[in-house]
Amino acid sequence: MKEKKIEELLMKLMRECGLGESISGTESVSGGLMHRMYKVTTGSGIYAVKHLNAEIMKRPDAQDNYARAEKIERMLEHSDIPIVPALEFNNRKMQNIDGQFFYIFKWQSGQIADWNHISSEECYKAGNILGRIHAIDPKNVEPQNPELSRIDWHDYVLKAKEEDSEIASLLEDNEELLMYVENELNRARASLPAMLCLSNEDMDPKNIMWDKGVPWVIDLECLDYGNPISHAMQLALQWAGIVTCYMDIDKMVAFFDGYLEAYDNCFRGYGDIVGVAYTWVEWLEYNIRRALGNCVDEAERKLGISEVRNTIHRIEYMHKMEH
Repeated sequence: MKEKKIEELLMKLMRECGLGESISGTESVSGGLMHRMYKVTTGSGIYAVKHLNAEIMKRPDAQDNYARAEKIERMLEHSDIPIVPALEFNNRKMQNIDGQFFYIFKWQSGQIADWNHISSEECYKAGNILGRIHAIDPKNVEPQNPELSRIDWHDYVLKAKEEDSEIASLLEDNEELLMYVENELNRARASLPAMLCLSNEDMDPKNIMWDKGVPWVIDLECLDYGNPISHAMQLALQWAGIVTCYMDIDKMVAFFDGYLEAYDNCFRGYGDIVGVAYTWVEWLEYNIRRALGNCVDEAERKLGISEVRNTIHRIEYMHKMEH
């Protein structure tokens, strides 16, 4: 979306929400890998505004998913979990301006942890927050068939070749590996005990703001019900360095120490379900689609290409660590 158009939408959004006129324009800030974020200053304060990805909002289940996340977000607020929740206007959090969707937040001071210099103390605190979330309403459920990943990697190779895409050779060279790790993911999911809880699968280091050592969880659109064992394992690995391809076991231990202090379901067989870490293949598929043109603009297509490369690199690293 053109810069002038988005600025007009943001100004209209602030007016309709009763937040006043902008006094210093809008500023694009880092907003994660799917949506776009802006800093807007008005006479009533400083706000972070998230512009939701138009392609994601076209999905038939998008509105239901966001509504469920908003409901859980309110539950976390009432449970004193340190989060930065979306503000409500006219009894709703999500705002629709001319067919575009937004969330507004109070501006949170602080900074995201440096992925290359995450401390064990930060890992402990992050694990403790996740444990507190999981402890709100955990339950055993009837065993069900796991939701398996079914990605046609060869078809993506062919599509990338047809479009002479920059990612074609990368996908072709790693097709066998991707098939293997997807099978490992499915095998691990089938081994998970039947449990369910409130969870934040997306609570990796980029989604916690640190203000004078105090953590605040941001980017809560992925709040949902999920398996606590799977999510704890995935996030422990991410905080311990799997994303930067430099694992520190002490940091993983610190994460679990914090987690178990807040919530302990007595499960100890994490070594048997390491394959859940390969959920990266689903993030990879999403970015393959973006790299092949299923996106809102050229900037997002290039981001998709970059994330395809980064994600395959991480999968290669995890595979080497596993063996």
